Amino acid sequence: MAMPCRVLTLAAIVAVTVLVSATGPVRADEPIVPDRVIKLFNGRDLQGWTTWLVDTRKTDPRGVYSVRNGVIRISGDGFGYLGTLRAYKDYRLVVEVKWGRHNFRTRRGMARDSGIFLHAVGPEGNSYDRGWGAKSSNTGPDISSGAYKAAIECQVMEGGFGDILLIHGRYADGRHVPVRVTAPVKDRRVPGDYAKFQFDPTCPVRTLSVGAIAWLKKDPHWRDVPGFRGQHDVESPAGQWTRIECVCDNDRITVYVNGQRVNGPRPHWN
Repeated sequence: MAMPCRVLTLAAIVAVTVLVSATGPVRADEPIVPDRVIKLFNGRDLQGWTTWLVDTRKTDPRGVYSVRNGVIRISGDGFGYLGTLRAYKDYRLVVEVKWGRHNFRTRRGMARDSGIFLHAVGPEGNSYDRGWGAKSSNTGPDISSGAYKAAIECQVMEGGFGDILLIHGRYADGRHVPVRVTAPVKDRRVPGDYAKFQFDPTCPVRTLSVGAIAWLKKDPHWRDVPGFRGQHDVESPAGQWTRIECVCDNDRITVYVNGQRVNGPRPHWN
């Protein structure tokens, strides 16, 4: 799993805890399955994590990722992600986040934006996406020229906490990673909103291979502006911690924001 940095947001992330321990020995290349709570963040440093930035790759000369006062700070000054060194499956990921004050680069003047990558696969930086506002996509021979990994993203964005985004990319051999989900959704047509579908348990189930699914009560007048807050938003007000839980149980992802279920797709990889 990974937490993306969108060169646009100053965010702090803390209390990353996941039900991911193993019963018996597990090979280093095998996903760890749930058994007991493991704190992925030790409160001191980034041991057990890897960093990625689209422009400097595995080095972090600007200190985008750091630990301050017992929390992980992501400055936002660069597109990329902070990811776990080990793989996990069938887990409950618990993250608490709080916004900083500023956006950077191509996201200046827009809503604060980060996210959590679930089921991230493939080599580092394999996504076609090279970051917001990039003039080209990662389609050349160097697969690791993208900002992210192929994954299912739980959005962390003002007004969009719990949206689901499909992040496409390539395996090391160049094959396309077929990211798809099924979910009960309805069409959503909000000018300027990236999500063209909206989660609704009362609607028929559809299969999606592109796009994004808005969370259950995302505001019909959502705008990509700093400080946006919809009438029914469940994230905490600016300056307070918001708790996000992503439950990945077999073929289902369920997302909770401050204890309320907001999304629930089923991922497919073929």
